[in-house]
Amino acid sequence: METDCTRHDDPVNAGIPPLPTGTRLLHIGPHKTGTTSIQGALFAAKDVLPEHGVVFPASTRHPMEAVLAACARPGLMGNTSPTEQHWQRLLEQVNATGGRTSVISSEFFADAPEDETAARVVEELGGDRVHILITLRPLARILPSQWQQYVQNGLRMGYENWLDHMLRKAPYEKPNPSFWRRHRHDRLVERWARVVGPGRITVVVVDDRDRGGLMRTFEQLLGLPENLLQPVPDAANRSLALAETEMLRKLNMEFRGNGLPDELYSQLIRYGAVMHMKNTCTPGPQDVKIGTPQWAVEAAARIGAEMAERIGGMGVRVLGDPALLFAVPKPAGVTSGKPLIAPEVAAQALYGALAAAAAAPVGHTAPAKVRTVHQTSSKELVRVLGHRCLKRLRRR
Repeated sequence: METDCTRHDDPVNAGIPPLPTGTRLLHIGPHKTGTTSIQGALFAAKDVLPEHGVVFPASTRHPMEAVLAACARPGLMGNTSPTEQHWQRLLEQVNATGGRTSVISSEFFADAPEDETAARVVEELGGDRVHILITLRPLARILPSQWQQYVQNGLRMGYENWLDHMLRKAPYEKPNPSFWRRHRHDRLVERWARVVGPGRITVVVVDDRDRGGLMRTFEQLLGLPENLLQPVPDAANRSLALAETEMLRKLNMEFRGNGLPDELYSQLIRYGAVMHMKNTCTPGPQDVKIGTPQWAVEAAARIGAEMAERIGGMGVRVLGDPALLFAVPKPAGVTSGKPLIAPEVAAQALYGALAAAAAAPVGHTAPAKVRTVHQTSSKELVRVLGHRCLKRLRRR
């Protein structure tokens, strides 16, 4: 199934009253519900927001390390380990906003493992001033996006096998126990409602037909002028096509099979090979998209109906049409053609390049400070590789 959307000119949430001045709006995602788009728009407008009484208190678009530390979650494979210092730095930035309205956004807040963790997050961010915002999309649209994202973080399981584990093999914890913690949306809403109460939770059902709808909803909640928040082009955040994902999945298998260190995966694959591919390659009409089988689409719709019904009875504010959460998309039909990249060949070629680079020690460096491959000229890449080869030969 595809996730493309078209313009929809009949907004469901016209006339949303803004939250009280001084609110600390905590947007907890979950993943694949427009979080990156909102974070990019807020960060781009960071210098203008204070003119309207709103602050985006973060030094980066997404303070991921701080949130992972607060939620007692490990970092991504090979990344810098999140520490309490990351979280305390974000709290200092939030506290510096004083009595103004502020917004903190991270989909990793949805990974908070227990009520006590969520309660600590709320208390340290401002207690009664905190209002929770949860954005939701249909589960059937989340499945392919979330699978390819897991592959970007090291997953080696194919899509249909992964769907089988997530939808058919109870207790649905392998290989990604985080999936249902994030995407059993009724339980997610329920967990945070236990902490702040239903009156301080807003659930937004994202309508994929309305490209600007989520931006406009944030503007209304924050009391911002219309069209102040604008999407920021971000090729690095695009989803991978089927061939790209399969290439990376095969590479993950080679990587794990040869016992290379996680730091190498982070630096050379996630922030090197994958980032460079995203920034330089744009999938075209001929590229095969990730297709969800009809049995999985229907299973996701059934779960979506259960979630929508339960959320509707919790007393939280729901903006948008809950029926979107369980609508069954029309079958996309049989996709003609095969992936243009032969996954096995591409994986072997890319692994050969990784193995050559791994011959020289690669120190652990925080991703934010790493200059990725796509930011480095071809001439400099050749010079660095040649220098490493010479050092290797001299040692021998």
